[in-house]
Amino acid sequence: VQLQASGGGLVQAGGSLKLSCAASGRTSNIYGTRWFRQPPGKEREFVAVISWRDDSTSYADSVKGRFTISRDNAKNTVFLQMNSLRPDDTAVYYCTAVVGSSWSSPSYWGQGTQVTVSS
Repeated sequence: VQLQASGGGLVQAGGSLKLSCAASGRTSNIYGTRWFRQPPGKEREFVAVISWRDDSTSYADSVKGRFTISRDNAKNTVFLQMNSLRPDDTAVYYCTAVVGSSWSSPSYWGQGTQVTVSS
């Protein structure tokens, strides 16, 4: 499975961005997709997750109510709609695909996309 993340950029605080994560290859084996981010000088952290089985979702507390993860099954693409962006959302955002039969199956990572929120 290959992942291509896109949609990052520079936005002012309070603005919005929509990230995309397009999957290719053996996409029928994808169990779910997670978004992570790595702020400058900090550890990578979980942002959101969506199941490809039932489209259930979960979010980090820091983004709950502001970010929405969704999926276009026909295009094998997962989106992360980010609203009410804050400077502390600045990070490199990565999407990952869990490939297998459960959440403990191996993950594949895409390249990151930079999101910069100015104050």
